[in-house]
Amino acid sequence: MSPRSASVNEELRRRSKERLLQAAVELVGEYGYEATTLGAIADRAGSARGLVSYYFPGKRQLVQSAVHRLMHRTLEEALEREPATSDGAERMARAIDAILGLARDRPVLMRQHMAGLLQAEVGFVPCPEQRRLAELLRDTVARHGSRDVDRDYPMLRALLMGAVFAALVPGVPMPVPVLRAELFKRYRLEEKTGVPPDAEAPDGTGCDTDLSRFFATGGPGTGGRDDPAQSK
Repeated sequence: MSPRSASVNEELRRRSKERLLQAAVELVGEYGYEATTLGAIADRAGSARGLVSYYFPGKRQLVQSAVHRLMHRTLEEALEREPATSDGAERMARAIDAILGLARDRPVLMRQHMAGLLQAEVGFVPCPEQRRLAELLRDTVARHGSRDVDRDYPMLRALLMGAVFAALVPGVPMPVPVLRAELFKRYRLEEKTGVPPDAEAPDGTGCDTDLSRFFATGGPGTGGRDDPAQSK
């Protein structure tokens, strides 16, 4: 059997990393951060345990990257949802609703993510997933009419993080509709724009438990899974 080409090896590595990201999101969402081990993530992903260390310095970095992937793909999906729009106010409303929706629909995952960001030994870890999230939010701020994106983007990020934190504080959570109303007031958005927290999404779906569409673990026609024939 001839050795695999460099491109095939690269594709297999990409899929392995995608599976680890998806497994991390699923397990932390189901069992919490502390109960989720790197071994369990590797097992769920069907990967060798050594691959986790190869791609990520540790569990916290893996989970941060995985949640940032979920966030940027959720945001991207919301911004490009039909009917497509270039209207700055509508896109800002969709962005706010997308992030607040994650706090509402995936509280365990988002609470663990926020806790990780506040840990001094790890803190905020820049990664490709986080950079894509930043690009989308910066574009949203620009389209909304900002004259100084470098100033206004960090403020939007801080306000969204603060709203997520407020929605998830154990014992004294603030209602998502209240937080939404405050953010909409700040950005002068009409209540009817975006996708209100208690409304059904335009495509008729609510909280989707299948996250596979956010993680490219397979090629065309594989349904998001590896094609065994290509792994030999």
